[in-house]
Amino acid sequence: MFTKFLGKGTSGFDKQRVVAGAALAMAIAASSARAAQVGDVFVIALENHNFTQPASFNSSINPIDGDPAAPFIQSLITPGNPNAAQTSYETAYYQAGLGDHPSEPNYVWAEAGTNFNPTTPNAAGGGTSTAGGPTSTTQGTINGTDITNDNDPSAASGNIFAASFAANHLTGQLNNAGISWKNYQEDYQYSSSPLVSASGTGGTHNGITVIPNAYNGTLQYNYAVKHNPMAFFADTATQNVEQLSQLSTDLSTNSVGRYNWITPDQYNDMHSALSGGFTDPRTNIHYTGDQAEIAQGDNFLSIIIPEIEASAAYKNNGAIIIWNDETEGADNTTATGTEIVISPLAKGNAYASSVVTNHSSDIKTMEELLGLPQIDNPIPTSEVFATGGDATVQGSNDLSDLFVAGAVPEPATFSLVGLGGLALLGRRRRA
Repeated sequence: MFTKFLGKGTSGFDKQRVVAGAALAMAIAASSARAAQVGDVFVIALENHNFTQPASFNSSINPIDGDPAAPFIQSLITPGNPNAAQTSYETAYYQAGLGDHPSEPNYVWAEAGTNFNPTTPNAAGGGTSTAGGPTSTTQGTINGTDITNDNDPSAASGNIFAASFAANHLTGQLNNAGISWKNYQEDYQYSSSPLVSASGTGGTHNGITVIPNAYNGTLQYNYAVKHNPMAFFADTATQNVEQLSQLSTDLSTNSVGRYNWITPDQYNDMHSALSGGFTDPRTNIHYTGDQAEIAQGDNFLSIIIPEIEASAAYKNNGAIIIWNDETEGADNTTATGTEIVISPLAKGNAYASSVVTNHSSDIKTMEELLGLPQIDNPIPTSEVFATGGDATVQGSNDLSDLFVAGAVPEPATFSLVGLGGLALLGRRRRA
């Protein structure tokens, strides 16, 4: 359409340059008018409960979906509920790797796209992590490290990745790219180090007097390093670690990171019931055992999520991701994990996506949002699901189906072509 404006005396090469220039101008204009993209991201980690499971499955642990002890989560996934207006969620969010247990390997996966563990398949089709067992003969480990336990990081436990591994995990990539991030860990201030777990009731620890928990009101504290994904990577193990109470200040001053990881303590993340059970202040119902775990975590979400939603970071197209570490009882598609997104750019009204996703999908999405190279750490063959490539970061589906079109950018292609590429296309046409 552009060539009709050129005179007959214009050379073919000049015409080509004008066409290339016009195409570039169109691309620049389209780029400037592109859809809004997701801004700051807040990941909230939960524990040890399937989102859905068969009615007869693992009766000692209730699923989250439909549980009356989790009224806030139910409101997020109920179409027409005001809390669901900016919410989308996954219905096919599966365990990332076969035998990817206990907790710690899943948090490592959230950083590195694998846990590097060899596993031994069992008769039920699941997998058992083989701590101290043989390494995979096909892919093995990285830096001699494989994560098969919930131990605090130490050389003796073999669960520390050297600083030279920085380019191969997410927060190391963020550092290399100069992108801000923060790691909010509840109760870590009561420990001597963010690399040392600590739990107890009341008293003074690390020079700090335990105060009533802001979410459950007790003096019980429980910081577990196994739920701190950065702790196992030497370059970021102690970087940017904040008390959870700091989040309120950072939200009010708009000084959160571009990427923010939030781990509640083990009482507020659905991992453990408080010793005296939990009386839910929203309903005055007293829960014990598994139902207390669920109610404690749901109550935590009902407080912290509105606080994030009220911030400038969220209102500027931010996103909250509610994530849980692993499925319980079986490594197959009969159980799903929790993956709920809240964002002004979410499709919203409790949109339910059936795209197959897992922990690798979260990493891939962050890397797409921030223009980072995709991690390609090896996964032992024995851990690869029947879904095949979905277990890898590069082969996984991202979370874009949860958002409106353009909110999660696809890898740029035109900018890589440029004028030189357009000239090459012109030469190909002439040939």
